[in-house]
Amino acid sequence: MPAVVFGPDRAIRRSHPRIGLVLGAGGVLGAAWMTGALAGLQDRLPAAADVDLIVGTSAGSVLAAALRCRASLDEIVAWQCGDATGILSGSVRLAAQEGPFPPLPHLRLGSLPLARAALVRPLQVPPWVAASGWLPHGRGRHIALRSLVDALHWRQQQHASHAGAHWVDGHTWIVAMDYDTGRRVLFGHPGAPRASLSDAVVASCSIPGWYQPAVIDGRRYVDGGIRSATSLGVLADANVHQVYVLAPMASTEPDHPLQPHLRIERRIRHLITRALVRQAKALSAQGKRVTIVTPGPRDLAVMGANLMDPRRRQAVLEVSLRTSADSLARLGLQAQVA
Repeated sequence: MPAVVFGPDRAIRRSHPRIGLVLGAGGVLGAAWMTGALAGLQDRLPAAADVDLIVGTSAGSVLAAALRCRASLDEIVAWQCGDATGILSGSVRLAAQEGPFPPLPHLRLGSLPLARAALVRPLQVPPWVAASGWLPHGRGRHIALRSLVDALHWRQQQHASHAGAHWVDGHTWIVAMDYDTGRRVLFGHPGAPRASLSDAVVASCSIPGWYQPAVIDGRRYVDGGIRSATSLGVLADANVHQVYVLAPMASTEPDHPLQPHLRIERRIRHLITRALVRQAKALSAQGKRVTIVTPGPRDLAVMGANLMDPRRRQAVLEVSLRTSADSLARLGLQAQVA
């Protein structure tokens, strides 16, 4: 699990630096890997729920919501292992019914307006965004995910002094994409459409072609990872000094598998990593210190090519928990020489 640091070290000399935590897209296995990575980084962060800003995209939005609702890391690990109890046990049972492949989609375009916009204004619509509009309309439903987030949020409200307050507090942004325009939406950001926490997370995780788009106030939203695997660039105007990025779909220390399907997957990772590094350098030019943590060769060997395969979830988590020690050692060395 390698870590790379960008930016000046003056950010860490502030008496009270404002910290941002960016949790990227990566499917079921990306969430498992990030859980292990969070365990490795917990001594370098304040209590995760007290981080000044959390940005969650797709799989990262699930962890962002859990941290926003003050779920403990032990509790998150237990849920990943299928051992959660109490109000989370129902979502564990529902998650156990999910398979590694999507249900057969509807035989119609996922987003005709987006597909049309890509044809009329090809320079304004990124090709990967355009491609999502041409995918068939998914049938999958995030039943287990909605159950999990609703249970966590309900429990948090019972213990909050302002139990009736809306979840939006400016400290948690959930990234999704408007499926008809291709524009990024940051639920929880000032000026964003109002949504329940579970609706925002379901929208952020609705992979085109696999899941039904989430409908919020009459508009359809899909996976925020279509726009960016981490959405790190949205922190350009954010008041944070030190940023930690967990990026399951990137890899700053890739391996070199021989299997053709894995070689294609690694090529995609390479492109995602290049984009992530560009975003990190842009933030470091503003004086922000950015630490990127990605899966390493040992993690990649367990993850495979299908990041939605729940059968590998526990194995990915176990390896990530072990490789986090290496990440900490390298992170410390880079902090000294950055």
